[in-house]
Amino acid sequence: MRANRSLFLGLFCALATAILVHGQSQTGYISIDCGKPLNEIDKDSVSGIYYAFDDDFIANGENLNVSEEYNYPKNLNLPYVLADLRAFPQGNRNCYSLKPSKAKDKLYLIRASFMYGNYDGGVNQKPLPEFDLYLNVNFWSTVKFKNASEQVHKEILTYAESETIYVCLVNKGKGTPFISGLELRPVNSSIYGTEFGRNVSLLLYQRWDTGYLNGTGRYQTDVYDRIWSPYTPVSWNSTRTSSYLDVFQSGYRPPDEVIKTAASPKNIDDPLEMFWTSEDPNARFYAYLYFAELEKLERGESRKIKIMWNGSPVSESPVVPSSMYSMTFSNSRAFTGKDHWISVQKAADSTLPPILNAIEIFTAQSLDEFSTAVEDVHAIENIKATYKVKKVWSGDPCSPRLYPWEGIGCSYGNPNHRIKSLNLSSSGLQGPIVLAFRDLSLLESLDLSNNDLQQNVPEFLADLKHLKILNLKGNHFTGFIPKSLMKKFKDGILALSADDQNICKSRSCQDKKKNNMVVPIAVATSVIVLLVVLVIIWIILRQRKRASRVSKEFQVEAELLLTVHHRNLASFVGYCDDERSIALIYEYMANGNLQEYLSSENAGDLSWEKRLHIAIDSAQG
Repeated sequence: MRANRSLFLGLFCALATAILVHGQSQTGYISIDCGKPLNEIDKDSVSGIYYAFDDDFIANGENLNVSEEYNYPKNLNLPYVLADLRAFPQGNRNCYSLKPSKAKDKLYLIRASFMYGNYDGGVNQKPLPEFDLYLNVNFWSTVKFKNASEQVHKEILTYAESETIYVCLVNKGKGTPFISGLELRPVNSSIYGTEFGRNVSLLLYQRWDTGYLNGTGRYQTDVYDRIWSPYTPVSWNSTRTSSYLDVFQSGYRPPDEVIKTAASPKNIDDPLEMFWTSEDPNARFYAYLYFAELEKLERGESRKIKIMWNGSPVSESPVVPSSMYSMTFSNSRAFTGKDHWISVQKAADSTLPPILNAIEIFTAQSLDEFSTAVEDVHAIENIKATYKVKKVWSGDPCSPRLYPWEGIGCSYGNPNHRIKSLNLSSSGLQGPIVLAFRDLSLLESLDLSNNDLQQNVPEFLADLKHLKILNLKGNHFTGFIPKSLMKKFKDGILALSADDQNICKSRSCQDKKKNNMVVPIAVATSVIVLLVVLVIIWIILRQRKRASRVSKEFQVEAELLLTVHHRNLASFVGYCDDERSIALIYEYMANGNLQEYLSSENAGDLSWEKRLHIAIDSAQG
């Protein structure tokens, strides 16, 4: 009776636990069936997981399906999320934005799934696609395929550095990137520890369900939704229990279906051995081994396990599995090198052979790349949202360095990268220039030309202390260029380009225009004055030359008059010739010359006798 009661309580606890786990398992999950049509059912009938559409996580890409030969109903075992995909023919880098609640500093398992499935009909015409996967700003892995039906899963454990986690697909010129499924699972932050703490991410190398007995590999009782691959070599035995087994005291929480089976060597004295070779001799490996005693040991029996790596003990003390209780063992220092050999051996004083329920192997990947400063990210995201920028802008603006956002230039430093140039020319921007531009405090070059920007050119652009180039041409501004910007322009600090109607309506611009006219006016005036002076000099010289010629002619005539003598002519005394005047000098005539005498008012009438006498004398010369 007491035994039946215990059995009933055990079954009740197991059932209650299963219901509780199933109810809580999807808390905090983000599950995306990439490329799924909007009218399809969003629940996977096998895993019970609800999947979301892409559109809430990424704006770019095309939704497509794998070809019929790889899809339902010809492929009945095809996982739910692999039947369709989202491809990214545009842009070098396309990123999904995952925003779990209060994500920063929490540990997450992130899994990306891929199956080519000849979705583009190119399986026999071109090489299979190959592209890179990035987590935030750091390289994650390269995605490539052996054949069109291969299912590729990339999984990583990482701490969130901010409230948003970016998963990015990068086109490296070897085919169009695509993705079939993307999943995020919250993980207990106290597990999967390494000597490097949070400075590394853990990339899944292998996750084996040792002692596997006809399982599915993915279980609703696994709160972390891990995928367990079977691994039972022919030299191993498999053991299973149906009894209740406590997995809740361990933060690793392996699913019942995995921990209730175990592998042991067929030969009691043989070890359980696992081998692998790393392509990178500097890779750092961490192994997490799961143990649970599935048998009720008799008096005098013991199971003590020694764990070795490449012939050296990993721990000084042997591992003793607890009865019906899950425990996890891991190496405190990384396994490094090219060839790796883990051996789970029977300790010298153990009466029973070694067992192993499961094992996970990860490689540590350093988080070496820096991200863009938060204030710059917020500013550029604000600009993107305000103007609905139609560019492939996703993920970090500056990193990875080879793939910054289109139109953005960055300065790369420690601890953060900064945006130093922004080219939004001909980008369809409408409305006023928003305040977010001022938050790009280290901006050196800003090109907003050929858009539909309106209202006034804002004064706050002058607050960008490092701005050297500003192009505002081809917009519809109604206000004036601010004096502060024009001053920087006049001082040679800023290279400013704007439409004439904006610059020339500004008082500062008018002053500058007047100042600019001084030089040509002065030059023109000088030329005119010089011409006038030259003309005057020419006239003076000409007059002098002419006067000299007249003076010589006068002198000749005057000297000729000196030789003339007549009783009816006044005596010629001499002549005067200076620079101002010329004159002839005669003897004094009391009655004046003939003209004066004849025209005088006092002169009387001439008699006919005098007139005749004058005529005769004139005729005689």
